[in-house]
Order: sequence, then C-alpha cells, then structure tokens
Amino acid sequence: MMRSNQLKTLLFAVALVFTAGVLFSFMQKPKPVLYLVGDSTVKNGKGKGDGGLWGWGNYLGTYFDTTKITVENDALGGTSSRTFQTQGWWDKVLVKIKPGDYVIMQFGHNDASPLVDSSRARGTIKNNSDEQQELYNPLTKKNEVIHSYGWYLRKMINEAKAKGATVAVCSLIPRDNWKDSKVNRSTDSYVLWASQAAKQAGATFIDLNALVADVYDQEGEAKVRSTYFTTTDHTHTSEAGAKLNAQLVAKGIKNSKGFSLSKYLAK
Repeated sequence: MMRSNQLKTLLFAVALVFTAGVLFSFMQKPKPVLYLVGDSTVKNGKGKGDGGLWGWGNYLGTYFDTTKITVENDALGGTSSRTFQTQGWWDKVLVKIKPGDYVIMQFGHNDASPLVDSSRARGTIKNNSDEQQELYNPLTKKNEVIHSYGWYLRKMINEAKAKGATVAVCSLIPRDNWKDSKVNRSTDSYVLWASQAAKQAGATFIDLNALVADVYDQEGEAKVRSTYFTTTDHTHTSEAGAKLNAQLVAKGIKNSKGFSLSKYLAK
C-alpha cells in the first residue's frame, strides 16, 4: 500500500513538472523580429539572385544570433518610400509588428523618379519638409496628395514606434557611378534628408551611403565594378556586393550609440 502511494506521489510530481514546463514554454516571450523594408537594393526580385543580383537584406541575418531574434526581409523592388506605403506593402508589415520588434528601412533610389507618370508614379518631393502637392495619378486615376521623401520616412518611423518597435533608417547605398576616381555620394540630398527624418522622428540613423562609399573609394573603380556589380547594372549589387553591404549595415548597427539591436548581433 505504501509503495502504491509512493508511486502515485512520484507520478503526480512528474506530471506537475511536465505541466509547469508546458506552461513556462507558453509564457515565454516570442523572439523579437527585425523587419527590413526598402527597395530592390535590400531585396532584389524574390530574393533568389535572379540575373546574379542580390540585395543586402538577404545576408544581414548571418550577422545576428538567430536563436534570439528573427530577421524578416519584406523589402520590395521598384518601390519608393511613397509607393511602399500607398500600395499597401507597409500595412502588411505594420500589422505584424509587436512591442520589442525592430525595423530597418532604406529607400531613396526610386524616390528620385517623377512624381507622376504613366509607368511608376513613385517619386517624392526632394526634401524632408512638410511640403505637399496634390496631383492626378494616371495609374490610380485619382488625385493623390504627394509628400516629401522625409515625410514618408517619418510616417513609417512614427507608425512603427507606435506599435512598440525600435527603428533605424539607412541612407541609400551608392550607385556604381564615379567622378575623378571617387564614387558619387548623396551627401547633400537623400543622405541628408534621411538623417533629418530619422532625427526628427526619433530613429537611429546609419549612414550606409558613406560606409559603402568609403570602401569603394579605397578599393577603386575597376575592382568595385568587377567585384560588386554586374557589367550591365550600376545600381543593383552582385552577391559579393550585397554581402559587403550587409556587413556594413551590421557595422553601422554595432557602432550606433544606444541602439539596442546591437545586443542581438552574433558574437
């Protein structure tokens, strides 16, 4: 009888431990997610290297401890800071964001397009002001209020922060365009406006344009073109170029003072 009671007590204890373990697993917080949003320089096509072209978002995850954080690349080629929102892509990311998540955004290349045209209608006003223009969009066949590049960035930053996310803005990567043996930078335009928008909305700013351009200038035009680009495309990077850019994004994260995302970088 005593042995029977001891067995029952043992089984009860085992069941209790098992139940506690199950409950603990359910109570554990899910891993935070780092969402990447941007254009084709972050994710080219479907992210499978079509045409030998890759975005840096494909490789950024290799710099993180993915047992502690998930990296999700939601960038979409052809979009600007405006059309990523007006076409509904940002809403699909925003609905997933929970407190403790992170967002890194990089736009700019397509923002320089015309405000309205019959092909893309994706341009933004070239500054970080609250200036706006109401124009007829021939693609949607509706009037649209178009804002500045910085305004669209600030809107995304504020909306992500309202959901409890921590946000960083990367300046756009430089194109393979050179003058006097130096790669062309966007210091006085999209870099400036991105930094202004980030500061104004309370986001971390990573000057990816400068980080990449510094490496390009050091390695020289011929090596950069043959290593990081294809012979026919001077905007989108090869696999090697995308990996370099990802490495420099990780460097920017690590060196950004007070940016809590750095604690998830692989040691």
